Amino acid sequence: MKSFTDYVTMNVPGKMTFVNITPQVSQAVRKSGVTEGIVLVNTMHITSSVFVNDDESGLHHDFGKWLEGLAPFNPDPNHYHHNRTGEDNADAHLKRQIMGREVVVAITKGKLDFGPWEQIFYGEFDGDRAKRVLVKVIGE
Repeated sequence: MKSFTDYVTMNVPGKMTFVNITPQVSQAVRKSGVTEGIVLVNTMHITSSVFVNDDESGLHHDFGKWLEGLAPFNPDPNHYHHNRTGEDNADAHLKRQIMGREVVVAITKGKLDFGPWEQIFYGEFDGDRAKRVLVKVIGE
């Protein structure tokens, strides 16, 4: 059994955005030499997310609008208790819980084994600083 570790690093502008990281994950799978196995992709930050969905801009807009409705940005410490610690990102922590921390994707014949429209996305909810995503490939 082989294992391979890689990291995707990025600094996305703005408070909230979604970035398709499928090409970087596919490259890590190729570099690993694994032809049959799995890849774990997880964010290494508690205010961001990794998820699988469609790469369609209207859907991404809808995600942002929906998340902002569920957990609106509000730096007021009277709104979110977490913001009483001196931070202003309680909403980002809540958004991450909804969108998830990681995904596991099958590798078949050396490639990500997706459904027809599936892609891997990094969701940023407290941006404007460097962030990392772990890519762990395991298999034969």
